[in-house]
Amino acid sequence: MNKLNIENRRYLGSKTRLIPFIKKVINEECEGITSFADLFAGTGTVGWNFNDSNTEVILNDILFSNYVSYISWFGKEKINKTKIEKYLKKYNDTKTNEDNYFSINFSGTYFSKDNCRKIGFIRENIEQEYLKKNLNKREYSILITSLLYSVDRIANTVGHYDAYRLKGDLNRPLIMENLNIADNKTNDNNSIYSENANELVKKIKADITYIDPPYNSRQYCDAYHLLENIAKWDKPKVFGVAKKMDRSNIKSRYCTQSATLEFEELIKNINSKYILVSYNNMGKKGSPRSQSKIEDEDLIRILSTRGKVKVFEKNFNQFTTGKTKIEKHKERLFLCQVGKKSTKIKVKQKELGLVKSPLNYTGGKYKLLPQLIDKFPKDFNTFIDLFAGGFNVGANIECEDIIYNDSQNEVKRIVKLFQRYNYAKIVGKIDQIIYKYNLSNTILYGYDYYNCMSDSGLGSYNKEKYMKLRNDYNSTSHQSVEKDFLLLTLIIFAFNNQIRFNSKNEYNMPVGKRDFNSSSRRNLKHFAKKIHEKKVSFLNEDFTNIDISKYEKPFVYCDPPYLLGVASYNENHGWNVIKEKELLDYLKKIDDLGIHFALSNVIEHKGKTNDLLKEWVDENHFNIIYIKSNYRNSNYHIKNKDSVTREVLVTNY
Repeated sequence: MNKLNIENRRYLGSKTRLIPFIKKVINEECEGITSFADLFAGTGTVGWNFNDSNTEVILNDILFSNYVSYISWFGKEKINKTKIEKYLKKYNDTKTNEDNYFSINFSGTYFSKDNCRKIGFIRENIEQEYLKKNLNKREYSILITSLLYSVDRIANTVGHYDAYRLKGDLNRPLIMENLNIADNKTNDNNSIYSENANELVKKIKADITYIDPPYNSRQYCDAYHLLENIAKWDKPKVFGVAKKMDRSNIKSRYCTQSATLEFEELIKNINSKYILVSYNNMGKKGSPRSQSKIEDEDLIRILSTRGKVKVFEKNFNQFTTGKTKIEKHKERLFLCQVGKKSTKIKVKQKELGLVKSPLNYTGGKYKLLPQLIDKFPKDFNTFIDLFAGGFNVGANIECEDIIYNDSQNEVKRIVKLFQRYNYAKIVGKIDQIIYKYNLSNTILYGYDYYNCMSDSGLGSYNKEKYMKLRNDYNSTSHQSVEKDFLLLTLIIFAFNNQIRFNSKNEYNMPVGKRDFNSSSRRNLKHFAKKIHEKKVSFLNEDFTNIDISKYEKPFVYCDPPYLLGVASYNENHGWNVIKEKELLDYLKKIDDLGIHFALSNVIEHKGKTNDLLKEWVDENHFNIIYIKSNYRNSNYHIKNKDSVTREVLVTNY
């Protein structure tokens, strides 16, 4: 009789092909490993490759079907191999015409009626033999595991049980095989659990803890409900086309918006010398359900609280549940040496698929995007960026329709340029203006040509030319595309690329140190491409004039001027308590319509508290999410750079 190996089972996210990569990293980077804990062990293949007489293996998975498998492969209870072979022969020879729980519920779906009758009979007999004490726990588990592997081999699916093929082969024969368990493959100190990983880590210890959590919204209990049903054999009521039972008690929070918080709590309580995390680079690629729940920035930030972090990556062809092809997919290993001084690793936003606006606003949200997007709801058709400004947020949102609104019409017109013209056209117009006003062009001539050094910048050379350009822009009274390109060029050459208008609506930022260099061109290119890909509608309205209810399934994001701070673009427009109250009243009306919103704001700054905002949140029972931010360099007139600024995201969902 052929034998089954532990890897002979189809499983989403299986690490079988990555075992050499994982072992290489551990062998080269870790010392003194005598115990290995796998908190989200799945089929157990990773732990199996560290399972020997010298290494204690700790396995855990919330699914009982996986737990039963661990008892079979890793258990230390003695088994009677001859007895197991007799049971397997008996089951393979079984033929029955009697209906049972399994045939009544699953015939004609994943299996034929005959196969369903056989599966139900075998599983019931295994249960009865165990209750009669004819089987010990490990022998019982081996027979169930053999049945699970054999069932999975003939199932009319693509490897999971979210659905079955409508025209598949239901009549493939069910043949159970024994497990290929070597006698010397077990350490007597191995431990097996089926618990919430976050609770388990509080009571176990290992030299290395390996973490391979769910990456996305696809719940494993949904994908493997049928195998879970067979393993537990509680014979629950099933429902729906896929014949699922109630799985609410085994849903993972790592598949929800709480994933980052769960991960943070998990890492905090691990007792190990090393923490090794598997996590792919899906980010926002693939279908929404396949997109990663925890951002790279958060993974590294959280692991860095425990020690030094290194990142290793390997190209990998991702298995998907449909026909989607994921380009440049990588599996990564994040290794934390606990207790060693942390070396800060910066995660580049471009690696997360995010683009940066060429229009720089004080308090702009580009660096906060991973945190914000992770907190946004996932189910909306229209994204309304109510105070869009440079459009860092709206440009990076994936949905059917995006509404850009800003009261500063000049800025709105510039952003609209990126939708109206392609990158080559925009760069061509900017270069024409640079040539006309004799501004620096270090792409062509470098810094030496202008008698300037990179550190000191180009301000001394460009100042006079820049002022000529600024005066020409401000003296042009009528709006036009040509004027819009003048403003865009001004912003590129302005101090910190910032936007500021005086009370006469004249642009009045001073000259900056940089010009239209390679970095600026690259950012502009990516931003322009992103805007071209989206369906964006532009508004120039006071927010109170916008009727949100007319949009299809909207989500409203607000990043208004902050009551506790003065940004350069707002200092002459006077955002005050009256405007703050208008906005809060407006958002309450949106909430009354059942529409989701998220409000970025500062609740504490320079020792002051936005009591108006706090009282409004408390009164309406909205949520406050604290955002990790750093605006210490955004106001050069603050004497105490260490004054606490608490950025928050207020949501009604």
